[in-house]
Amino acid sequence: MTSQDAVYSTHLPVIRNKQDGDRSHIARLSIFVLAIALITTALFSLTAGASDASLWNLIRSLCSGADGDVLSQRDRLIIVDIRLPRIVLGMLIGAALAVSGAVMQGLFRNPLADPGLVGVSSGAGLGAISIIVLGGTILAPITTMLGLLTLPLAAFGGGLLTTLVLYRVATRQGRTSVATMLLAGIALGALAGALTGLLTYIADDRQLRDMTFWGLGSLAGATWGKIISAGPIILVVLIVVPFLARGLNALALGEASANHLGVNVQRVKNIAIVSVAAAVGASVAVSGGIGFVGIVVPHILRLSIGPDHRYLLPCSALLGATLLLLADAFSRTIVAPAELPIGIVTATFGAPFFLWILLRRRNLLDL
Repeated sequence: MTSQDAVYSTHLPVIRNKQDGDRSHIARLSIFVLAIALITTALFSLTAGASDASLWNLIRSLCSGADGDVLSQRDRLIIVDIRLPRIVLGMLIGAALAVSGAVMQGLFRNPLADPGLVGVSSGAGLGAISIIVLGGTILAPITTMLGLLTLPLAAFGGGLLTTLVLYRVATRQGRTSVATMLLAGIALGALAGALTGLLTYIADDRQLRDMTFWGLGSLAGATWGKIISAGPIILVVLIVVPFLARGLNALALGEASANHLGVNVQRVKNIAIVSVAAAVGASVAVSGGIGFVGIVVPHILRLSIGPDHRYLLPCSALLGATLLLLADAFSRTIVAPAELPIGIVTATFGAPFFLWILLRRRNLLDL
């Protein structure tokens, strides 16, 4: 054996290991499978509910004679004006929450980072509730000026402020402490809860009913108007965030290494923080607090397709949208004709999963 052969034989196991660890082909296949799953789930959601209205009944009734006109009108009302906006909004919010969780985990370099767990959702909710309670009095000029955008922009502002404070507190000399992040998130959530309690004290009966909606989370109030107000914000975030994939991959090696690789770390941080705040703020503004989507979805995908954000971010958007549609379908069929708030459903399944993550990684966390 020549010296060159010895070198090749020495490095061959390493090369094989790298190839075995490359899951890009699985990730590309996952994007296709998840897209099909999302389409299938959306079609299923059109038929799920207390009413027997379905897309197929609507098509058949439209193709029938005069006897089918009444049925088609009823089905059109249920499908086009009630279920379809709910499905579109559910896909947008599920994708926004899942992508926000993936971005936060990449930014903080920890799988426990999640907008709901670290207080970002609470801050966004506080911004929205402030408009609900004070929009007709102290904040009336802002409400008049911004119109339909007032609620999502207020939630965005609350989420952005919370995210900035959290990042400043948890990060020191380029390193983020998990314990500090979680404790700071608890403190920020408690502060937001206290201010929310103050607003609850001065709210009237109508405002209290609206605030209950924010606390439990629901897609029941989905309308095309809400989609028009929050949808563009979420869509912009979903378009911008994939361009952060290279920077988030580099940040996994540390900020110093990312700088050496030519990544503008501060710009990646700024865009990531604003994107998360915008997506979570817009989502909370139209659906209330829906937890655990942002931590469950990225973690499941990391176990299956790996940590490469080039694939993790689009897969998170697709899987997040699919899971939230399934949770919504479950929430409006399990106790039909009544409806279970979707936040209860996601917490019921997400909390045990979060405990499993803690148990699995407790030796790796500085808690």
